[in-house]
Amino acid sequence: MKTVFKLLLMAIAYLAIFILGAASGAIHPACYAYIGALLPLLSAFVYLTTAITIRGFGAATLLNGFILVLFLIAGEADTTFIIGIVALTALAEIIRYCCKYDTLKGIRWSFVPFALSFFAYTLHWWTDTEGSLAAAVEEMRPGYDSLMKPIIDNVPMLVVAILLTIPVAILAMRLAERALKK
Repeated sequence: MKTVFKLLLMAIAYLAIFILGAASGAIHPACYAYIGALLPLLSAFVYLTTAITIRGFGAATLLNGFILVLFLIAGEADTTFIIGIVALTALAEIIRYCCKYDTLKGIRWSFVPFALSFFAYTLHWWTDTEGSLAAAVEEMRPGYDSLMKPIIDNVPMLVVAILLTIPVAILAMRLAERALKK
């Protein structure tokens, strides 16, 4: 029962990280588009704790599955998000399997694709630009869509943000390991 409670807390903490990332868009659209590169600094602690608790298959599946189910219920999961989060989760689980579930190496390397999960959520800006701009007109403050357009058009910056996520994820996992050893 204690383990179930711990895993539920980790899933809720991960949801809070996703919500923080999504809410950053209220500051500026660039925050929403690129915050995924920094979120591993928080999610590494959640993932490491979950992976240590689940000594086999399921750490990435539990966390991203929780997000996916809640986002489906809330109507926030489009096809791009579903495909992206399932693919990243599967990749994380495959890497952890190949590196052995009970090794720190497996947890470290599986965290890299897992750390990209928030980008699966924001990817709709680039796969459904017209729909995203229309939704911004309805949901956000006036002029938000005109702030979004240059960010969406700057695909090289998206590539940089995604690539930057990899070293950030590696650093974040190392920091989480050190913090949780104490």
